[in-house]
Amino acid sequence: MFNKHNIKRNECQLFWKQAEKGYDWWWHSFTAHHAETGEEKAFFIEYFLCNPLHGDEKPHFGQLGEKPSYLMVKAGCWGKDAAQVHRFFGWKQIEVGMKTPFYVKADDCYVTETEMHGKVSVSAKEAEEHPEYMCQAGEMQWNLKIDKKVAFNVGYGANRLFRELQLFEMFWHAEGMKTAYEGDVIWNGAKYIVRPEDCYGYADKNWGRNFTSPWVWLSSSNLTSELTGKKLTDSVFDIGGGRPKIMVFALKRKLLSAFWYEGTPYEFNFSKFWTGCRTEFECKETDTQIIWHVDQHTRKHRMITDITCEKKDMLMVNYESPDGKKRHNRLWNGGNGKGTVQLFSGDKLIDRIHVENAGCEWGEY
Repeated sequence: MFNKHNIKRNECQLFWKQAEKGYDWWWHSFTAHHAETGEEKAFFIEYFLCNPLHGDEKPHFGQLGEKPSYLMVKAGCWGKDAAQVHRFFGWKQIEVGMKTPFYVKADDCYVTETEMHGKVSVSAKEAEEHPEYMCQAGEMQWNLKIDKKVAFNVGYGANRLFRELQLFEMFWHAEGMKTAYEGDVIWNGAKYIVRPEDCYGYADKNWGRNFTSPWVWLSSSNLTSELTGKKLTDSVFDIGGGRPKIMVFALKRKLLSAFWYEGTPYEFNFSKFWTGCRTEFECKETDTQIIWHVDQHTRKHRMITDITCEKKDMLMVNYESPDGKKRHNRLWNGGNGKGTVQLFSGDKLIDRIHVENAGCEWGEY
């Protein structure tokens, strides 16, 4: 069963070869409400570590021909003023707790399993003069408590042996695919309140030596049954993957998925071969939208996911690989996806679920 919390998998993985050529990040996304108007807005915060063995007092950027080495604190929002804002620290400015529970600290930026706070600020002039920052202008400050409710433990693919041998090019663990955040965010001077009951929060991590292509991610806990009209308060789904690579061997296009449906687990995990899992997916871009269609089935169950996100509400999220190259240049990223999930037992429809506030990602190089 996939809902098994394991904070050992959330430890920093930048040891052995990945300390020289590797990244490790902790991602958080959630919805907040304007303190005065109640306007809804989706935010994200990420703590991204890269190449500690090449680090010193200052950050080094692959976009300047250097071996990248830094902590990048990425923060921002989706919607009408979608933007990502980056703050960088050299490794001698960073403190990392390598054991359970993990923590990352640099100046006033901090994250661990149960809380995070920090601040990023980039002026329009800085963003223009420093393309190596790979970001837009903006300012964001946050102070949040974290309560990870439901996990997506992908199984032996990220177990201790595989982590220590560093077999996969890109690993994934979602310790909080349903996470309750509480606190506040200040975005460009406006205060937003984050409430556990309607933040639709998500928290996961990725680590490895490079990024998958294609790159797919879909997740939401803002779900309503279209059959009964009932809000599904103990439910969340999570889909991720693309083209896994073991050492130098690339597998065919594959996704890992889990649906925690009102306390009942449904998993579609290609690594659990005994379930007979099969996946077909298509992601396409129109002039105004990114559209995902994912059809997965095992011997017992089937899940059909259709999500759409408006490009005007999204951004192209930026990363450089540990070797310094920026391969993903059209990695669409959003937090306002909408659509449906259909869940079947055999040929019998269990539920057709309306989805909102979906985190979503698509890119290929």
